[in-house]
Amino acid sequence: MPRPLLAPSEFPPFFLPTAPVFEFARPEPRPKRCFWLGEAFDGVITCDRAKMYWAHGRLQWCWAHLKRDFQALVDSDDGTIKRLGHDLMRPTCELFGLWARYRDGTLTRSGWLRLMQPIRQDIDVLLLRGAFSGNARLKGMCGPLYDHRDRLWTFLEVEGVEPTNNASERALRHAVIWRKLSFGTQSAAGSRFVETMLTTIETCRQQNRSVFDFVTQAVVAHFAGQPAPSLLPRV
Repeated sequence: MPRPLLAPSEFPPFFLPTAPVFEFARPEPRPKRCFWLGEAFDGVITCDRAKMYWAHGRLQWCWAHLKRDFQALVDSDDGTIKRLGHDLMRPTCELFGLWARYRDGTLTRSGWLRLMQPIRQDIDVLLLRGAFSGNARLKGMCGPLYDHRDRLWTFLEVEGVEPTNNASERALRHAVIWRKLSFGTQSAAGSRFVETMLTTIETCRQQNRSVFDFVTQAVVAHFAGQPAPSLLPRV
């Protein structure tokens, strides 16, 4: 049986506000998704710490991923690792608590930024402690985090940026289920069809639009020789 063109481990999505985009591509030094972002892209990408993103735009590393990494330190049998894990988890939990208050409107932006400053300082100091702890595991994790610590705090400096990529993870959920049930695609044309349909379905869901109505309008427009409807708001 031929290997699927899209295998279960090869599913890189890209999420934009109100317009999730799915593109099937195997890992490359310069990912294909950056082609349609454009070389002049200077926005913010909220992502995990994969190096494939590093050369494109300004980054916000996902704090949900970081929290899981810190919890893994807490779960370690090594006392030095466990202690730093606990020390990192305390301000991280405070970070999420303050973010929840800011997001629901019970904390003003200026008040939130003021309360976040000592948390930022504490975490930076703890990462530096791990980088110079002499422990190989802590050095390997905390060193790069400290060296690129500006990527931890973009959400404090750019209004509208969130500290996690949870929205992207939620948008991906249905696509992951489809992938597991279908075992991927067998052709480039199949990949293009699936990525187009997943983009359409999830974008309509984000915008509270009917997928059936949109696809119907697109098919009618195609056979009438008219422009297709747009998935982008106000376009």
